[in-house]
Amino acid sequence: MGIKRLDNVAIVVESLDEAVGFFEKLGMSLDGRTMVQGDFADRTVGLSGIRSEIAVLKTPDGHSRVELTQYLQPEPIATAPSAPNQIGMHRLMFAVDDIEETIEHIGAEPLDGIANYEDTYRLCYLRGPSGIIVALAQEL
Repeated sequence: MGIKRLDNVAIVVESLDEAVGFFEKLGMSLDGRTMVQGDFADRTVGLSGIRSEIAVLKTPDGHSRVELTQYLQPEPIATAPSAPNQIGMHRLMFAVDDIEETIEHIGAEPLDGIANYEDTYRLCYLRGPSGIIVALAQEL
């Protein structure tokens, strides 16, 4: 008995369209988009009167998914973007072929440049929509 697989990582965002566009630029593809509401949603999440729109995106290999949620009800709670050393969800990391090309394509800036880890990986963190920290890793 135990887990069979990781189905997805869910992230609440301010703008679903903006977040979907960002992850599509990274190379993910939309797997589905729908409204979520009703008793099952309230009971699952532990909030009352949920009405949200979700989009699920998958990686090119089809093994990993990100679920983006924009709450319409109850009103979402804005927070400051997380810091890399803040307790809680830290970041999403994606393997890329060319780190500079990817950064240029998505129009983002690394938090503090691109680092070389033991001549094995080139790594950087950047901010996506709603302050999400995204890490990119290029194997050398």
